[in-house]
Amino acid sequence: MTVFTERELAFLSEQLLGRLATVQRNGTVQNNPVTFGYNTTLHTIDIDGHGMETSQKFRNVAAGSSVSLVVDDVLSTKPWSVRCLEIRGSAEALPEATNAAGEPTGALIRIHPRRILSFNIDPDAGIRSVAG
Repeated sequence: MTVFTERELAFLSEQLLGRLATVQRNGTVQNNPVTFGYNTTLHTIDIDGHGMETSQKFRNVAAGSSVSLVVDDVLSTKPWSVRCLEIRGSAEALPEATNAAGEPTGALIRIHPRRILSFNIDPDAGIRSVAG
C-alpha cells in the first residue's frame, strides 16, 4: 500500500532534485539539494549520492535526526503557479543498501514518510499523516 497518491507519485517521478533538511547534534538545521527515488517495495523515499556515507546529512540521520524533504517546481510565473510536496518522517542512514529492484546502491538515506503536505499536485490530498 503506497503512502502517496497516484498524482503525487507522478509528480515525484518528474522531478530531478529535492531539498533535504536534517538537524545536527548542536541543533543547527542543515538543508541540502539531493537526488531521490521512490522505493516501490518499501514505500519509502531513498536518497543516494556521491560520498553519501561521509556527508554531514548522513551523519545527522545516523545520530537520530528527523527529516523533511521538499520537492517543488514552478509551472508558471504569469500567473504564479507552484507545486510542492513536503515529506516529513523518520530516516535511516544505511551504509550498504539495495534499491526496489534488489540492486546494491551503496550508502543511502531512507525516509519513512509520517506526514505528507501536498500543494497544487492532487486537490484531494492536502495534508495527511501516514500510519506506521
